[in-house]
Formats: sequence, structure tokens, C-alpha cells
Amino acid sequence: MKVRELEKMKLENLWDLHQRIIEVLDRRLENEKRKRQHQLDALDRKFGRSPTDVPQRRPYPAVKPKYRNLNNPAETWSGRGKTPRWVAELIAAGRNLDDFEIE
Repeated sequence: MKVRELEKMKLENLWDLHQRIIEVLDRRLENEKRKRQHQLDALDRKFGRSPTDVPQRRPYPAVKPKYRNLNNPAETWSGRGKTPRWVAELIAAGRNLDDFEIE
């Protein structure tokens, strides 16, 4: 279909075409995904793994909190990951992070 033909089409017809294209793409992508999964399963069988073997994450020890909000003792932070809002606000207010350390 040429661009000129699309430009001349009514909006309802364009929308119907859009919906049909989405359905075809969904079907094709699903078929492609299924095909790739079968290929992966075949490779797994070839190298001695069954398709049900799922690698497990190694267990990580629980991380204890290192800092506590003095204004709200229920809020704690281990010092890992994204800085909580309460820590950022207190540091922006001029406080030191060592002031909130749990003994």
C-alpha cells in the first residue's frame, strides 16, 4: 500500500487497518517467541538440562538497618540502594548522616 493511498483513506478505515496490523503483529510476535523458546529448550536438552531447570538465585543474608530517622523511629535505612527521602531531606537541612547511625 502506498503512502498516497493511505493519505486518501477515511479515518475509520485507517483505524480498522491499524487494529488489524496490531492483531497480525501480536500473532507473529507470539509465534516467533514460541519458536525461539522451542529452540532454547532443544539446546538445553542437547546440553543435559531439562526445560524445568531454573537457575536459583543465591541466598543473600538479611541486611540490618544502619540508620534510623530520629523524628520517626519506624523509618530505617541499611545504607544500601537509593537514599530514602527522609535521609535526603535531613542532609539537605544540614544534618550529618552519622547523627542517624544506629548503635
